[in-house]
Amino acid sequence: MKSLLGINRAIAFTVMARSWTILSGALTILLIARFLGPTEQGYYYTFSSLVALQVVFELGFSFVILQLAAHESANLRISEDGEILGGEIAHLRLASVLQKAVRWYSAAAVLMASVLLAAGYRFFSSHMQSASPVAWKLPWIGVVIATVFTFQMDPVFSFLEGCGFVPQVAHMRFAQALAGSTLGWIALATHHGLFAPAAIISGQAGAGFAFLLSKRRLLLPLLRYPAGVHAVGWRAEIFPFQWRIAVSFFCSYFIYPLFSPVIFAYRGATEAGRMGMSLTIAAALSTLACAWINTKASPFGSMIARRDFAGLDRVFFRALLQSAVLLLSADAAFLCTLLVLTRYLPRLASRMLPIPLFALLMLAIFLNHVVNCEAVYLRAHKKEPFLVLAISAATIVATSTLIAGRFWGAAGVIVGYFLLGGVLYVVAGTSIFARCRRLWHGSFTQFSSSLRDTMQP
Repeated sequence: MKSLLGINRAIAFTVMARSWTILSGALTILLIARFLGPTEQGYYYTFSSLVALQVVFELGFSFVILQLAAHESANLRISEDGEILGGEIAHLRLASVLQKAVRWYSAAAVLMASVLLAAGYRFFSSHMQSASPVAWKLPWIGVVIATVFTFQMDPVFSFLEGCGFVPQVAHMRFAQALAGSTLGWIALATHHGLFAPAAIISGQAGAGFAFLLSKRRLLLPLLRYPAGVHAVGWRAEIFPFQWRIAVSFFCSYFIYPLFSPVIFAYRGATEAGRMGMSLTIAAALSTLACAWINTKASPFGSMIARRDFAGLDRVFFRALLQSAVLLLSADAAFLCTLLVLTRYLPRLASRMLPIPLFALLMLAIFLNHVVNCEAVYLRAHKKEPFLVLAISAATIVATSTLIAGRFWGAAGVIVGYFLLGGVLYVVAGTSIFARCRRLWHGSFTQFSSSLRDTMQP
């Protein structure tokens, strides 16, 4: 079973965290339906969409940090208690990665808080419905403040993953999921529903801070370690990779998170709530399947640093197949569940999109999942070949969302996303993947042989 499913400690904890997120999300959906009206539900999910704007300030640096740490730590041995053994230059370069990450995110957090507070205030004030006013100001401030704390912790988590602490970080993510959902339920059950997003993020921040305290013997000395002339160069080594990743990650904001605000503006909070709940469920199933790939981003970087391309391909294609089968199975299971809800609990089912639209949304996200897996593989080389594709996809999907959302609502948004951000995206993305892999690895391996080996123990 371990060979067939490919489950290790990192995947196990990640699956536990994301499974808990899905299961707890089901209870959260019931609590939202019980304690929030359709209008408040629209605000609830639009909060999350606007908070996703943090990708603009994060600029993909977390993934860059992970890969930099993975490539540098490939020549070091780091113990559980924080002792670092190996070459002095690699040690110095690793310390400089952490120091640059902390400085970058500290400055970006201040800027992010200012922009999010102002942007949220303007957006909700402009689209507030006078017939059913909602007290959204304090909940929005709470969401932004909590997000600032988690935002500053994320690069350190990525650094630790790059250093090989993938299972430990995955365990911490599970604790975050438990703490966040518990506080969110308390907020909903005590009739403070719009404070639930802030409560969820605050729980995640608390669990994350406790984890960082447990790693202080490693982190604090590295923060004080004088890198000197051996520091990783920003202009020569970080910026050429980061700006491409930053643009690609920024473009991703114009896909999923744009759906609910556009529908909120053109069709009202109720339809935006249906879209938000459906997108949350579909995306949760996708993130569960992503555990098979994302937990290997650090090992991918280490294998590339050692030029172990055969091992890289063997691990990747097996994980890709396993995650794809899992996601399709999970999507089918939920659609069957939604069919049952439509028959026996129509009031709950009405809070989500109709089944045909939901199925089309899931299929589009599945196609994106394939390209996202390919992107993790290629970006582990500290290169970003998806830049042009990301800009093109964001432009056409955002345009489609704005136009279709205005005239056809959720149905138009999803159909446009499926055709442009699904079918066209996977064809172009897979073509880039095959070409780059062939160029970067030469004739070292062949795609067909790697794929044939995926199911071999």
